[in-house]
Amino acid sequence: MDQGTRGELISRLAEAVGSVTAAHPVRVAVDGPPASGKTTLADELAVVLRAQDRDVIRATIDDFLVPRTQRYRRGRYSAEGCYFDAHDHAALCRVLLDPLGPGGDRRFRHAVYDRDTETPSSPPARTAPADAVLLFDGVFLLRPELIDRWDLRIFVSVPFEKTVARARDRSAAPTGPTADTAEIERSWRDRYIPSQKLYFATVRPTDHADVIVYNDQLQRPAWEVRHRV
Repeated sequence: MDQGTRGELISRLAEAVGSVTAAHPVRVAVDGPPASGKTTLADELAVVLRAQDRDVIRATIDDFLVPRTQRYRRGRYSAEGCYFDAHDHAALCRVLLDPLGPGGDRRFRHAVYDRDTETPSSPPARTAPADAVLLFDGVFLLRPELIDRWDLRIFVSVPFEKTVARARDRSAAPTGPTADTAEIERSWRDRYIPSQKLYFATVRPTDHADVIVYNDQLQRPAWEVRHRV
């Protein structure tokens, strides 16, 4: 395991992306619990890769939600609902991961749902260069339906209690979303954390990760390179 500055971590991840040899765009999963720092990490990595003249596609699992009535059909705070019902993995494979993968035509769409308006979304299709990089962040990305569609698998690890604290801080920030503290606590303790425990018990995602980032110290992270890179 290595530990260093934020910049050193991002440089090491960029090297890992560069080490992947493929005849199609490199599909990178940035997995981890809610509030672990996945989105920020993927955004930082995108900046470095673009500075290296890589064409980067940024996308997130939040743009592959299913309608609210379906994702909460087991109840607003159901952990099983969070894991099994929240995302349209078939659409994710159909419009993004498979077109960018082996034998794909590289014509992709980065979203199928608008979480702000709770309506379907259909952005124009684009064609990716063969040497593009997809940086895709989200929860439950190393589940069986998706595991073989990633060319590099990054898991962002943070203790669950720290994710609760980060969610509270994010809500309290002047530029952040407003939410009731009690609602945040209940969502994390009844839905998000139990769904992550279900994920760990059934899938063991860290066993499948190529790189694990220990992100509890944001400016002094640690990382472990596992397989393939």
